Amino acid sequence: MTVMEQRGAYRPTPPPAWQPRTDPAPLLPDAEPYRVLGTEAAAKADPELLRRLYAELVKGRRYNAQATALTKQGRLAVYPSSTGQEACEVAAALVLEQRDWLFPSYRDTLAVVARGVDPVEALTLLRGDWHTGYDPYEHRVAPLSTPLATQLPHAVGLAHAARLKGDDVVALAMVGDGGTSEGDFHEALNFAAVWQAPVVFLVQNNGFAISVPLAKQTAAPSLAHKAVGYGMPGRLVDGNDAAAVHEVLSDAVRHARAGGGPTLVEAITYRVEAHTNADDATRYRGDSEVETWKQHDPIALLERELTGRGLLDDTAVQTARQDAETMAADLRARMNQDPALDPMDLFAHVYAEPTPQLLEQREQLRAELTAEAEQEGAQR
Repeated sequence: MTVMEQRGAYRPTPPPAWQPRTDPAPLLPDAEPYRVLGTEAAAKADPELLRRLYAELVKGRRYNAQATALTKQGRLAVYPSSTGQEACEVAAALVLEQRDWLFPSYRDTLAVVARGVDPVEALTLLRGDWHTGYDPYEHRVAPLSTPLATQLPHAVGLAHAARLKGDDVVALAMVGDGGTSEGDFHEALNFAAVWQAPVVFLVQNNGFAISVPLAKQTAAPSLAHKAVGYGMPGRLVDGNDAAAVHEVLSDAVRHARAGGGPTLVEAITYRVEAHTNADDATRYRGDSEVETWKQHDPIALLERELTGRGLLDDTAVQTARQDAETMAADLRARMNQDPALDPMDLFAHVYAEPTPQLLEQREQLRAELTAEAEQEGAQR
């Protein structure tokens, strides 16, 4: 007698007709990136919003240029420029309410500044002074994340906790195309969809993960298609069209706030500058490719739309540029001042309750500094 022949043995029955848990059709992204500028949809866009986007883009471009110059002057250790990606950066900051949270990657300094963080404080990490130079709670901006995609699960956790508490909060997490190859990306999207967490994932597909092109990272039709596998909507948008990015992100934020769960937005853009000031981009891409993308510059696209509709004149253009120069001059002047650093701060923000070993090390350093100061005083 076999096990299956015994009385009371489990006997499998034919499974019921298989049905998908979620209808995939509404989750699929459009076949082409969504655009507003240069289309009929542009006529419906709010002129004031377009003008504000333009002013922020101009300021953002100048911010990127000034920060890059500071690396050459030794005032910054490293700077990952977002030149060419300003539309994504600005739109991500502007779609959020004050109570919402932004979770940036290391390349999203501009989004952090557009969110209201002081430009110098936003660069403190890249200067090598502090892990975070600003108070995350003040502006609802998480620390700049240098490890790839680790900020995504943090965003999901915060969004899920906020919903459990009954807080009307949405988290927007930014990541590059390279970050989608990390396990943290999978874990974040999976948990966000299962929990229906109010979080929006913005993938800035700028073509390269340092030197690795997207074709060597994934065979998916688009990164937005990955959303379907997790059970959330995927949206594909022209990342250099500031109006389109703002509209798509606004829809995703409203969807999340209303209890509809997460959305994955892929913005097709391009990293005009090198990965960082330590990178030689000519080793993996040609100048002709860069020049082609410069013809699709986010500032030029928006300026062409505004001037063509009579919403922007020469005076307004000059005002935007002058405001940007004023910001750059202030940033330059303040970054050229040597920061006052206290070595004792090494022990100030490690534990809420310092361990005995930490207290011992602190007192040892204090004694060494005191002795050094006394020796210098005696030599004068």
